[in-house]
Amino acid sequence: MAIVINMPRLSDTMTEGVVAKWHKQIGDSVNEGDLLAEIETDKATMEFEAFPGQEGKLLYIGTGEGESAPVDTVLAILGEDGEDIEALKGGEAPVVEEKTPVAEMPAPLVPEPVVETPAPVAASTPAAAPVAIETDGSIKASPLARKLAADKGVDLSMVKGSGDHGRIVKRDIDSFNPAIHTSPQPGVASAPSVPAGVESFTDTPVSQMRKVIASRLSESKNTAPHFYVTMDIDMDNAIAARKAMNAGGEVKISFNDLVVKACALALKKHPVINSSWMGDFIRSNHHVHIGVAVAIEDGLLVPVLRHADQMPLAAISASVKDLAGKAKDKKLQPADWEGNTFTISNLGMFGVEQFTAIVNPPDAGILAVGGIKQVPVVKDGQVVPGNVMKVTLSLDHRAADGASGAAFLQTVKGFLENPVTMLV
Repeated sequence: MAIVINMPRLSDTMTEGVVAKWHKQIGDSVNEGDLLAEIETDKATMEFEAFPGQEGKLLYIGTGEGESAPVDTVLAILGEDGEDIEALKGGEAPVVEEKTPVAEMPAPLVPEPVVETPAPVAASTPAAAPVAIETDGSIKASPLARKLAADKGVDLSMVKGSGDHGRIVKRDIDSFNPAIHTSPQPGVASAPSVPAGVESFTDTPVSQMRKVIASRLSESKNTAPHFYVTMDIDMDNAIAARKAMNAGGEVKISFNDLVVKACALALKKHPVINSSWMGDFIRSNHHVHIGVAVAIEDGLLVPVLRHADQMPLAAISASVKDLAGKAKDKKLQPADWEGNTFTISNLGMFGVEQFTAIVNPPDAGILAVGGIKQVPVVKDGQVVPGNVMKVTLSLDHRAADGASGAAFLQTVKGFLENPVTMLV
């Protein structure tokens, strides 16, 4: 009997996946452990292998490269040549093929070379390449491709599909250039250039990662009552200590590494900050797993340093670099991003002096770290140059109060202003 392979749930927050690449094609044999496809989740691109019992010839691909599908819909069907699999395709998301009324497409309102979002092209304009047509006369295109084409005003009859049997998929719409795929009608002069000031825009589809970020942080901001505590930290001693540590050392310690270490030790002293609001109870975590926010092209990932309070500075530095590299390459595994009990977000390297961050569930707190700035400070009754770093602690008021947040920051401040105390 034929075997249905559904879109897998590869992370706890995944609701749909995008097939980045198929490693098997229609007609190929599939055995247990074979690499079937690479699937992009909201956090990483992961390899998907055939499970035990998933063997046979690949008879059907339900989601083409560059296309997305909800979890548990039909990804592929395995079986033997000649098997009737039509009834099994019903588990996939419905595909509605509507005829594209080419003759009724309106002419562009402005000359296309200037408009970033291309207007539809008149039917009399010749197509640049043959287009795959269904038996009912409609153009073969995925639902996502149709939606993007409608949003961008792209005439599907002008697009050459790169999917199975010439089907138009998302990447074809993304790469479509009307200036290349159209040509002026014979005897018609080119349109004059549009004067400056013409309005234009580009619509970018929301990635899986951005959808999850929007959902989780909206939920956090709307359900968790946030409050904020800000403190100035004198970084003169931290600067001197870091310089001494990095003199000839193989591992270079960053200021962010010092902040991670200080927070990890402070969380052991203030367990209320290392907690989670669970609705009917508050969970006080006895371990310290610190999430470090990493900005990547598609959004934000938070890889986790496990038992950070027990890690020496050199190990923190090496681990942060390794996890940040995996995050940027989308090579993180679920164990790399799960289990955080506190989060740090540092924008100091971008010249940001101060900001507030949204609590990252299930944590009770997140520390927003600004850059070190040279300012006049008063020491021993004298105004002298100083190096000050502003930090802002965001807390879920259901789990912690202002006094607890202030006490935690005082401990962090003490560690950073006297770094030697973190080494004993």
